[in-house]
Amino acid sequence: MGMAIRMNVERFKEHLRVHADRLHKATRPAAQAGIQIIYERARINCPEAEYAHMFYGMNQVYGPYRPGNLRDAIYQVFSKDNSYKDVSTYQISWNKTKAPYGFMVELGTSKAPAHSFIARSVIETRTQVRDVIKERYIAEVNKP
Repeated sequence: MGMAIRMNVERFKEHLRVHADRLHKATRPAAQAGIQIIYERARINCPEAEYAHMFYGMNQVYGPYRPGNLRDAIYQVFSKDNSYKDVSTYQISWNKTKAPYGFMVELGTSKAPAHSFIARSVIETRTQVRDVIKERYIAEVNKP
């Protein structure tokens, strides 16, 4: 007694490709949802002077800068170079042209302590970001 199973393998492969594409396309909006939370927290955590201020580097004086300048220079961007078919990467930083002193605030100097607003934001939002990424990824995959 024998048994035979017939299956259209090409149709099955096409079905798998459609699902794989949907999974891959879901990574970018999910990653953006996560970075948005970090971005918003970084803008909150960014220290703000009460008045226009100067920064003194080793060989240059920067400024004057208005209060909130560094906060307003924070941005998020999709990184094509660090993203692949199934991995989407976003970066967050500050515009170095608008706020060249940002690294002095984030990392500190020999005379001033660090006020790490970006690294602190990543740490503070880790659980929330993980949950939002998962939720958005599932929603994107399940879109009709």
